[in-house]
Amino acid sequence: MSDRDNSTSVLFASSEVAPWSKTGGLADVCSALPKALDKQGLNVSIVTPYYRCVRQWFLDHEGKEPSPIFGLTLHAPIAHERRVAGVRRTTIPGTNVVAYFIEHNVYYDRDGIYNNQGVDYQDNCDRYAFFCRCVLELIKNYRDFNGRPVLDVDVIHVNDWQTALIPVYLDAIYRSSSKLGGDSVFATARPRLTSPESQGSDDVFAKTKTVLTIHNLRHQGRFFRGAMDRVGLDWSLFTFDKMEFYGQLNLLKSGVVFSDLITTVSPRYAEEIRTEEFGEKLQGVIAGRADDLYGVLNGVDREEWDPRTDRFLPQTYDENTFQEGKRVCKAALQQECGLPQNPDVPLFGVVSRLDAQKGLDFIADNVPYLVERYNAQLVLLGSGDQALAERFQQLAGNYHWNVAVCNTFSVDLSHRIEAGSDVFLMPSRYEPCGLNQMYSLIYGTPPLVHDVGGLHDTVVNASDENIANGTANGFVFYWPNADDMRKALDWAINCFYNRKDDWNKIIRNAMHCDHSWDASAREYAALYRKLTKRNQ
Repeated sequence: MSDRDNSTSVLFASSEVAPWSKTGGLADVCSALPKALDKQGLNVSIVTPYYRCVRQWFLDHEGKEPSPIFGLTLHAPIAHERRVAGVRRTTIPGTNVVAYFIEHNVYYDRDGIYNNQGVDYQDNCDRYAFFCRCVLELIKNYRDFNGRPVLDVDVIHVNDWQTALIPVYLDAIYRSSSKLGGDSVFATARPRLTSPESQGSDDVFAKTKTVLTIHNLRHQGRFFRGAMDRVGLDWSLFTFDKMEFYGQLNLLKSGVVFSDLITTVSPRYAEEIRTEEFGEKLQGVIAGRADDLYGVLNGVDREEWDPRTDRFLPQTYDENTFQEGKRVCKAALQQECGLPQNPDVPLFGVVSRLDAQKGLDFIADNVPYLVERYNAQLVLLGSGDQALAERFQQLAGNYHWNVAVCNTFSVDLSHRIEAGSDVFLMPSRYEPCGLNQMYSLIYGTPPLVHDVGGLHDTVVNASDENIANGTANGFVFYWPNADDMRKALDWAINCFYNRKDDWNKIIRNAMHCDHSWDASAREYAALYRKLTKRNQ
């Protein structure tokens, strides 16, 4: 038997997984992290809904759909009806990671994942409660010819509100036939619903543990109180210390209460969500689980983001050749965006969803200053809030020789902005982790950021002290406003123009940073081992 056969078995449950389905960073994490864990010898599998976009991806890229698991159907009661789902299966190429797709056309064969043209589907609570039940039914009912469970899962790793009911169902239905009880969530431990006297018959779950990752606390899955009946849980759970939230059902809160461990996507964000400023009214609940809360920084997929091999760049480069490589990339980006090809002016890059969270109004407030004082250039790629889009389009009209705006999303252009910019702007009001600042570091483009969340954990301000001790890799401001950002902009431009040796040191420091998924995977593997040791 191999070491892998004896290792921890982890099932990732996610509402989206790249490249099959994606609306944001959640999809990237739930693709890259399982692959990184697989490389470290863990038994890892993934389960996600079989959306229309997933089916289309396979038809476009492989010419056929994943094979269904014949003879396996999943039954789950949702909204007072017993519904049936099929299961399809594939293996991620080059890995041992198996992906399972829950197929239910009524719920998942739709134009969008969560919404249609910006309007949320009204049955989202039903859709993801059903998915959560199907994940547990898959583990319970998928057996080999000898009747043994195929998915002998030690840890179910759930992600955000869409999968947060899994820990609740696990304790309330699959491991307990008793009435639900337990201590207040504001105690130091989670509620325990099971007891030796009330152990259910599903022995496959006897030692299964759960980990919940909060990718963004703002999105909580809040629904009207009557949804308790639709998800099939006892009303005894609808209390302030379990699932109730200001008269509503809150799915993310439910996951926080019932998961064995909770993680967030950066160490600083794990601290911030326990405060009133960033806690989104759940800070008390999360503080009650502080002993089980860990911040693990997300990583970067170096197969996709590496200036040494990037197929989207006009010239590749590394830490020894970045001066020439970035010069070529900058000139090509300026030409592509219709800006003067001037190597001697600072070029600022932005790749972002247009959202108030991202602090883009701070950038817009500073554009006239940057152009009129420094003749600086700005390239922005992103879509979202219409008012922000119109504001940047107006700036591009007023300063058409200095500002270029592309209100869409382009994978290849995003790579060229990371490589061709001199400074990458990311002034988020809050940022659970952030990936673009890590891409920027890898590409030798010092990021200029607000000191929050994952930005705090990855960017070291280019103060004289930090430049001298070799840790500086970017520029940081500490108060979320345009004036404080302007001071950081002035300092970055001063370094660009007047301190070339220090500027190159900052770039080299940035490119030396290791933000691969390997480090994150090691941390998660240690957390899984910690959980499974509790069973021994």
